[in-house]
Amino acid sequence: MKRKLFFLMAVLSSTLLSAQTAEMFQPYVETDLRLPSVPIVVNDPYFSIWSPFDTLNEGDTRHWTHQEKPLEGLLRVDGVTYRFMGAPDADIRQAQQLSVSVLATNTYYTFSCGPVELDVVFTAPMLIDDLDLLSTPVNYISYGVRARDGKAHEVQFYLSASPLMGVNKPEQPTISAVVEQQGVEYLSTGTINQPILATKGDGVCIDWGYFYLSGMNGVLSLNEEHTILEDFCTTGKLPASQKRMVCREATKMPALAYVHDFGQVSEGSSFALVGYDEVLDIEYMYHRYKGYWARNGKSIFTAFSELTRNYTAIMNRCRALDKRIYDDGLQAGGKKYAEILSGSYRHVIAAHKLFQDKDGNLLFFSKENNSNGCVNTVDLTYPEAPLFLVYNPTLQKAMMTSIFEYSRSGRWTKPFAAHDLGTYPLANGQNYGGDMPLEEAGNMLTLAAMLTKIDGNTQYVEKYWDILQLWTDYLVENGQDPSNQLCTDDFAGHWAHNCNLSVKAIMGIAGFAEMARVKGEQTTADKYMQKAREMAVKWERDARDGDHYRLAFDRENTWSQKYNMVWDKLWNTHLFPNNAMQKEVKYYLTRQNDFGLPLDIRKDYTKSDWIMWSAAMAEDMETFQKFVDPLYHYIHHTPSRVPISDWHDTKTSEMVGFKARSVIGGYWMRVLMLNF
Repeated sequence: MKRKLFFLMAVLSSTLLSAQTAEMFQPYVETDLRLPSVPIVVNDPYFSIWSPFDTLNEGDTRHWTHQEKPLEGLLRVDGVTYRFMGAPDADIRQAQQLSVSVLATNTYYTFSCGPVELDVVFTAPMLIDDLDLLSTPVNYISYGVRARDGKAHEVQFYLSASPLMGVNKPEQPTISAVVEQQGVEYLSTGTINQPILATKGDGVCIDWGYFYLSGMNGVLSLNEEHTILEDFCTTGKLPASQKRMVCREATKMPALAYVHDFGQVSEGSSFALVGYDEVLDIEYMYHRYKGYWARNGKSIFTAFSELTRNYTAIMNRCRALDKRIYDDGLQAGGKKYAEILSGSYRHVIAAHKLFQDKDGNLLFFSKENNSNGCVNTVDLTYPEAPLFLVYNPTLQKAMMTSIFEYSRSGRWTKPFAAHDLGTYPLANGQNYGGDMPLEEAGNMLTLAAMLTKIDGNTQYVEKYWDILQLWTDYLVENGQDPSNQLCTDDFAGHWAHNCNLSVKAIMGIAGFAEMARVKGEQTTADKYMQKAREMAVKWERDARDGDHYRLAFDRENTWSQKYNMVWDKLWNTHLFPNNAMQKEVKYYLTRQNDFGLPLDIRKDYTKSDWIMWSAAMAEDMETFQKFVDPLYHYIHHTPSRVPISDWHDTKTSEMVGFKARSVIGGYWMRVLMLNF
């Protein structure tokens, strides 16, 4: 029976491989942007592997925290072994990297390995309109070879991983094993102790659950790394596999290896799959959950099987999304903008965890990577919103529902929205040390209004109406001239009388008015819109400072980005008089440095998500591109080799703080502007 099952799987594999086409190894369009760190294998804040190098074989792949998560790649051609991925080794030749292009779901590499060229495509099938695929923690690694001389060559493809994939600290004891499920062999690795959901915080890696390497399309071996490498380099084959290996010393970790032997070929292709099962992914209000993909009891092995079986269809859909993201960017802002968006998509999605709670609510929680580790922070939900408002507002709601429910349950009793729900992956209530009253109330109201406009009804917000009213009244009472409150840019210090924070309050009030109008409560709508308009008129008078507007109402000769004003243009509410918005945009162009527009007068640093919000206020593409060019220049040249830092110095291009954060979803603001 087992032999018959393996035969059937082999037939299935052959059928799948025959469906691979040359197009799968060619990007929809070649990109020129050098990302500071290239997405390799990504799905969520823990399963997140990047290459912070210009060439994939310059060093080991790493987690966004910079901890090593080594994937090693070799190609053996006519007995000569070339390294295309991983840190250089004196005994193995370096493949020559010919190209790299990064699109929304795919990273494309091409290498020269003697007489053979190798294409490798890393695919995270996180399709924004398919929640099962979006949340499934399995990635494809497709590979194709072709002879440059037209002759047949003996070719073997090698891929390996380390038990470091499943640890937070290298010294944690691990257990690796061969697992057979549904006729397919897998190699797995994870910690011995399995402290499920016990490690929380910011710059940490997961130390529970298991990493898996599928044996579909290849042969597997679990053994000592030096033994595996020696056998592969000598014979093109792997040594006999150990069934189980326990490691208690970081220097003695085994290798989990995969080999596909092409034999004598002039061209050929196949694919491997890697994945990570967290066992339990998140704790929300003291209940523990697996990711959305497993909500009905699906196992990681079934997920592997489904992605294997549907490889061709999924790859085609990924390519279609790559095209859509690129084309939308091209139309909205030109080639550089399109490349920035293409290189940012996986970065944004992989900073989240999608799941369904016991009441059936869809929840999409961000991790505040590299800023404090909070889970589902509202002032991340706000700047990242444009990506989701454009392509799947359901996910935007999934970021907001838990914040509404937190207030509705009575556990949060303040007259404004909470800042967060805890420290990832434990979402049991706000953890942040200080409140951001105007910030978070304004954020939630504005986004709720945008969702109402997209839906054309108030169905989503109906049961939260009293909460929205409460928050709006707080903004009316406190938003005209803010006190010394924290805001999302609190790293810059918080000044009282913050003009941009006042804009946020005004737009939040206007947002409630817009929701009331859609709800059919015209009297309420008129009342609050009139209030917003009165506040905007007073704002324009009090903030005016010659040819621009101040950072704080009481600070002459200051300026700051007023990115919150973008909604006034998007909604056509025209609240701010005397052409205030375009006056600001014109002034910003005089304040730009080589690598972008500073956040305000106080420092040379900036937040790149806010730059793209401010730029979206421009009246035409030509003006918009004047903001895009320095941002592209920053991403392309920064020496800070991390997943794009949204907080950087506009004169040096160096990271100031923050990396791998979801807020760069804000780069899509102009796409939202043109598609709404």
